[in-house]
Order: sequence, then C-alpha cells, then structure tokens
Amino acid sequence: MDDSDRSRAASGPMTAPSRLSAAWALAVLTAIYTCGFVDRIMLQILVEPIKREFHLSDTQIGLLGGLAFAILNVALGLWFARLAERRSRVTMIAVGTALWSAATAVCGMASSFAALFAARIGVGVGEAIGLPATASVIADLYPRSQRTTALSVMWIATPLGSLLGVAGVALISQSHGWRTAFMIASAPGLILALILMFTVREPVRGRHDALSEAELARVPAAREVFRRMWAIRSLRHILAGSTIAAAGAFGLNAFIAAWLMRRFGLTIAQAGLIIGMINSGPVLLGIVGAGWLSDRLARRDQRFYGAIPGFALLIAAPLYILAVTRDDLTLSVVLLALAAPFQYSYLAAYSGTLQNMMHPRMRATAVAGMSVIVSLLAATLGPLLVGFLSDHLAVASGNAATGLGRALAVTALLYFWAAAHLLWSTRDIVADLARPLSRPEPVA
Repeated sequence: MDDSDRSRAASGPMTAPSRLSAAWALAVLTAIYTCGFVDRIMLQILVEPIKREFHLSDTQIGLLGGLAFAILNVALGLWFARLAERRSRVTMIAVGTALWSAATAVCGMASSFAALFAARIGVGVGEAIGLPATASVIADLYPRSQRTTALSVMWIATPLGSLLGVAGVALISQSHGWRTAFMIASAPGLILALILMFTVREPVRGRHDALSEAELARVPAAREVFRRMWAIRSLRHILAGSTIAAAGAFGLNAFIAAWLMRRFGLTIAQAGLIIGMINSGPVLLGIVGAGWLSDRLARRDQRFYGAIPGFALLIAAPLYILAVTRDDLTLSVVLLALAAPFQYSYLAAYSGTLQNMMHPRMRATAVAGMSVIVSLLAATLGPLLVGFLSDHLAVASGNAATGLGRALAVTALLYFWAAAHLLWSTRDIVADLARPLSRPEPVA
C-alpha cells in the first residue's frame, strides 16, 4: 500500500465514503471526462474551415483526428498508469486535465498544419494521464455489482461531449471562427482540475474486493497485468470487439458532420446542431441503459455482459449504412438517431468487465493497455480509413459527397465484426468472472 493509501486508510471516514461523496466524485470525474471528450472531438465539426484555411486533404484531416492525438497517448499512457498504481490517482487526473486543456488553447493559435498537428499531440497527454486513473478510482468507489452502471455514468461524457463539442463548437465557430472555439473549450477543464484537487479525496484501493492486506499492497508487474488480460479468453474477445467498434465509431464521427455539409449543403452550425442532438440524448440512453441493464440482468446470467453490446451492434450497423446512403436529409437524420443508442453500448460493458476481472493494482495499467490499443488502432486507423476511402471513392464517383458517404457505409461494416467478438465472449465469461483476482496467470 503506498503512502497516500496508508494515510487515507488511517483517517477513518475515508475508508468508507458516503454515497453522497462517491456520487460527487463520480460527477466531477464525469464532468472532467466530458471536457476531455470535447477537446478531443471538436476537430470533427471544424473539418471544413480548417481544411480550407490550410488547404488539406481528407487524409490529412484523418491524421489530425487520429494519429496526432495518439502519439503521446501511446508513448506516455502506460508509464503514467504504472505510476497511478502506486500514487494518488486524483492528483494525476487533475494534472492531466490541466495539461490537455492548455494544449487545446494552443490548437487555437496554430499557424500551419504542422503546428496544429503538434498541438493535437499535446491534447493526447491528458487522456494518457487521466483515463486509466479515472476508471481505477471509480472501481474503488463502487462495489463489483454496481461498477458497470457507475462506469456507464462516466461514459455519459461521450454524448454530453458530443453535444458540446459539436453543436456548441459549431455555433462558436460560425460566429467567431474556429480558433476562438478552441480557446473557449480550454477553460472549463482548467476550472474542473482545481475543483477535483480540493473537493475529491483519494479512495482506498480494493475496499470492495475480497483481498488480504498483503494482496492489496503488492503492485503486480506490467507483464502480469497483460498476461492476465491475454489469459482470460472472454476478456480477449470483449477487448477485441470493443476496439473494432471504437475504430468504426472514431472513423464515422470524424466525418459525419462533413458528410452532412457536403451532401445536403448544411452550414457548419446546422450540421453541428444535428450531430450534437443525435449524440446527446440517444447516445446517453444507449450507454447508461446498456450499463444498467447489463448489471441488472447479470444478476441472473453474467453472459449478458457480452450479449447486450453484441446484439446492439448488430442493430447499429445496418441502420448506419442506410443512413449514409439516403438522399433525403430527414430520413438520414432519423436513421442516424435510431442507430445512436446501439453504437456505443459496448463502452460500459467492456470497461465494467475489465475492472471486475483485474486486481485493484492492475486496473489503471489494464485501462492504459487498452487505451494504447484503441489509440494505435481505433483512433488512428478509423479516421484514416474513412479519409483514405473518401479521397479514392470521390474520384471514382466524381462527387466528394458520394465518395464520403460510401466510405462511411463501408466503415460501418466494422460493427458486424465487433459484434461477433462480443457474442463469442459469452461462452466463457461466467467462469472468467469467477477467477480469483490475486491468482497469477501461468507464463505462456
């Protein structure tokens, strides 16, 4: 047990935080992650003005939306996660929030593609520091039977961030320019970093897990964490399915606003409002609903942790493909709204299952490892795939809007692949959730 945990364990009340304090901590962490999501995705609605100013191709836009963010996220994520297994996670989250907020402001000052690319790299450091520690903190705030629901609340950041980062940023950009949008978006994160530091205390690790003091004190090596992740068959399928689904989501979200503008002649504010509304209520319902339903149904059969997101993605794929191949704006928007609740159902299921299968001092590292995979594959290849397909299909079709629509439809096929992995996980998930948290996995 590190010095921070010992001091807090000795303080008495900190060993059993009230429901109110746990709820407040979850609310602040969710607000921070929302700001981080805004800073991360706001580039999606600013594609057209940035592309015009710097004379960029869709492939370059794909690089800005994926690779630029991933570079520091990958390079530093695991190192910070290992630190989070030993030190105050709350402090690390606050520092990471301040850093990515400052980098967002720098994006608004970029004078070239290279400068903007470098600034976007800086935004990636915040998630590298904060996300693994955030999931680990929430796992210690809530018991095993409530973690998927609690983590689904954290994932509310996705729809809220989409609403603010797309609709809000679009309105600001249309009135004051894209640079001002970046500057304004940086402010809330700086404020929330201070609120976190002064109002949220570090929870005691493993307080909801049946482990001895000695087992809780030991910090497993990184290789033990990844060996355990690989050894658990159902977890392998859940993480594979989630990564593939994330690649589809990153690619689709990076260009859907641009498609609405090209296909139907919408302004940046109109496209932003539509995407913001679709990605708010419907997505929020899907994420929280899937998390709550998974925890509730898993009381009878734990296979629902894989089945619910798997079947949801089977529904999302055809709806999205139909949406981006329609000629009518109203029909396209309705279909996108219908697909939205199902697209992100995997988030709570994968994060809750991952936390429940990991030792308390493995959780930050496990999330960081998953973040590396998502950053290298999903966040990088998803937008790049859509951009590459769009550039080539636009030439083949002779129309930029048609080419981009076809690229989005092809990318949505990834949801079928992701669903297969999630459904396959149900074969082993019951036995895998029963594994002792402290049992070392054999060397392959």
